[in-house]
Amino acid sequence: ETYAAQQLQNVSCVKYEKLPHFYLHSDIAQIVSVLVTVPKFSMENSKNPSVAAEEKAKEDQELFLTQLPKVKICNGFDLFQYQAFWCPSIAIDGVISFQKHFQAEESDIILVPYPKSGTTWLKTLTFSIVNRSRYAIENSPLLTTSPHHLIPFVEFNLYHNNNQSLDLECFSSSTRRMFSTHVPYASLPSSILSSNCRIVYICRNPLDQFISEWQFIARRNNSHLDLDEAFERTCKGIQSFGPFWDHVLGYWKASKEQPDKILFLKYEDLKEDGTFYIKRMADFLGCPFSEDEVTQGVVQ
Repeated sequence: ETYAAQQLQNVSCVKYEKLPHFYLHSDIAQIVSVLVTVPKFSMENSKNPSVAAEEKAKEDQELFLTQLPKVKICNGFDLFQYQAFWCPSIAIDGVISFQKHFQAEESDIILVPYPKSGTTWLKTLTFSIVNRSRYAIENSPLLTTSPHHLIPFVEFNLYHNNNQSLDLECFSSSTRRMFSTHVPYASLPSSILSSNCRIVYICRNPLDQFISEWQFIARRNNSHLDLDEAFERTCKGIQSFGPFWDHVLGYWKASKEQPDKILFLKYEDLKEDGTFYIKRMADFLGCPFSEDEVTQGVVQ
């Protein structure tokens, strides 16, 4: 008891390593009286500074989102008006993190399909073109792995949890990095705009695109979407990553100004003359087909 009293006089709190000694030399009442005097420390003060900073950033972002205009499309699917485009609620955190933290490399390939405009097709073609010398057709990763894993979306896959660093497990050190995004040209990270990375853009007839997206959202969210209401919203520019024409014209103008950086494709052209546009993609990406490959039918 004397030892316990001395400890209370000499220290402001009881260290855990001294508790066994208290247990041996004091009764339970004395132990309780000592422990009751131990100050309670706030968990906020004991947090790792980096963790606290991340939580503060998350709180700030949540507050920021409450101030953005929002339209409810169906259960579980909202659109935020952010930087002059309509961003899906499931992507907004990823888009903001993408803008803040993504660091482009000179050899990167960025695929930008407007939603429901041939995304899977574009990813499959690009992966096949770039990696044709690495894999025989019968050993292609595309036979066992989704194109969406091989060429991931930055806002949906890599930055979706508001994280600050990329999860690059899908890339090996010898693999050329390939990403995809739906983000409008004006809202791309500055590192992409200022680097020499290549951007391949694809759009589609807006009527076909609208029907495809309408069906996709209704099916994915297990909801009934009134066709007329959805069409009215689309005509006002309220659709995922829309307005449609702002998105398309942003990349079209940029492709005219920087033809060596941005390749502008249309879904219908690619469908009509696949061989021509696949060869054009290969040339643009710096891996053209040789005459032997063309003769052997590799393009087809």
